[in-house]
Amino acid sequence: QVQLGESGGGLVQAGGSLRLSCVVSGGTFSEYVMGWFRQVPGKEREFVASISRSGTFDEYEDSVKGRFTISRENAKNTVYLEMNSLKPEDTAVYYCAAKQFMLVYATLRDFDYWGQGTQVTVSS
Repeated sequence: QVQLGESGGGLVQAGGSLRLSCVVSGGTFSEYVMGWFRQVPGKEREFVASISRSGTFDEYEDSVKGRFTISRENAKNTVYLEMNSLKPEDTAVYYCAAKQFMLVYATLRDFDYWGQGTQVTVSS
């Protein structure tokens, strides 16, 4: 059973930075494409970023391009989301996601496994 655990959320002022981490257990981390999503109450979960198994390729939702960076350390079974120049509209619960996938260089927006989420609040 694959389990994902996020950490690093918190309260930050607009313009500040946070780094989210997600540790994966119960599977072979390098076999999984990883992603980050976010959700605010009353809205659907929104794609934020995805990174390929190799870490070579990534993709982002338009509103976070140039501000957020997804990365991974396969040796530590960990994926990160570095968030800079945070805005109040980035406030949400952020979820880590994983999907076992054959292609090494693919990114995805559809995932099978999810973490419990970590709250990010950006004050104005």
